[in-house]
Amino acid sequence: MLIALAVFALTYLLIITEWINKMLAALIGGFVVILTGVVSQQKAFLAIDWNVIFFLIGMMLVISVLRETGLFMFIAIKTAKLAKGNPLRIMMFMFVATAFVSAFLGSVTTIMILVPIVLLIAGELKISPAPFIITMVIASNVGGAATMIGDPPNILIGSATDYSFTDFIVNLTPPALMIVATSMIPIYLLYNKQMKVSNERRAKLMEYNEKNLITSKKLLIISLGVLLLMLVAFTLQEPLHLETATIAMAAGLSLVAIGSRKKVEKILTTEVDWITIFFFIGLFMIVESLVETGFIDLIASSVIRITGGEPKATSMIILWLSGIFSAIIDNVPFVAAMIPMIEKLAVYIGDPAKMHPLWWSLALGTCLGGNGTLIGASANIVAIGIANRNGFHISFKDYTKIGAIFTLNSMLISTLYIWLRYY
Repeated sequence: MLIALAVFALTYLLIITEWINKMLAALIGGFVVILTGVVSQQKAFLAIDWNVIFFLIGMMLVISVLRETGLFMFIAIKTAKLAKGNPLRIMMFMFVATAFVSAFLGSVTTIMILVPIVLLIAGELKISPAPFIITMVIASNVGGAATMIGDPPNILIGSATDYSFTDFIVNLTPPALMIVATSMIPIYLLYNKQMKVSNERRAKLMEYNEKNLITSKKLLIISLGVLLLMLVAFTLQEPLHLETATIAMAAGLSLVAIGSRKKVEKILTTEVDWITIFFFIGLFMIVESLVETGFIDLIASSVIRITGGEPKATSMIILWLSGIFSAIIDNVPFVAAMIPMIEKLAVYIGDPAKMHPLWWSLALGTCLGGNGTLIGASANIVAIGIANRNGFHISFKDYTKIGAIFTLNSMLISTLYIWLRYY
């Protein structure tokens, strides 16, 4: 356990300080726990969530074809014109839009679609896209918390319980809406004075004819049709007996075969973010070492010992524990480790009805806590990867000092919500 914790701490330090590339740090850490015998290679490789990996690759392929149609540029200019070129207003529009879309498309998918749009808007206005990207990442995780398919932790919780899609909406959408509304305050306070653009830039933006930006109407229609089928398949996963990775890869491969079959090598080298993909692989391996050595079980037994199994106190501890740990450990493997812990708590508490707040606390804590740092959630890593590939560097420090403010706001609202609604 000490070796696993040391490897995790050193890897985390390397990511924070950016002394070496985050992918290199994660992969080195992943193979160090194998070389030191903390986990076997077989267990480490089995810990890699290939559903997440191929889901990301599939969505990157879908986005690459959609980008060719000019759709993103069209949406970018349309959004900016609706906001009359005001960057602060654009940021608020994009925050709300990202939260809404994430609830139904998923946080990672939404980020893949919308971040290229704000890169285009910022480019036209000649301002840094970093504030837009950071706030949109935060919005994606807040919106993703609202439904069963919005964020990977909720998908895992849904599969481990009998909760329906409606149960998630009824119990998690209210706090998500409150968080989106209150987030407008820190956005205004943080960026009101920074978001200044000359009248000439705004006027130039308003002169664009966005209809001319669509490069291929035929490919656009086909791409939107495939995208719609993909979304329908996501909502019908259970009756179709298909995982998200299979659906995303089917859509991505179909679109590449239809619209970009002569550009496959270019897509694989420029459109698929392999840095992010291999970063996830290394991270899954490191977190497995914490699970395998019993560190997560130690946390579970400590929670039971502290609360004595009392539901209200246990809910609060799960909420904040999940929030804090999801900020420093990617929330996908973390929630996978926490689910068995909640199931153990069910034995101590006894009454199934008293377990509902614990599950909702876990969902809110993991989804919202993921906003705390750069590596807290899948959407964060994907967004920063897109920014880096487009020449805009967002450091761990730059992200975390903003993410921490919004996370604290989210956690406080969630605490109040759980307390008042269920107790």
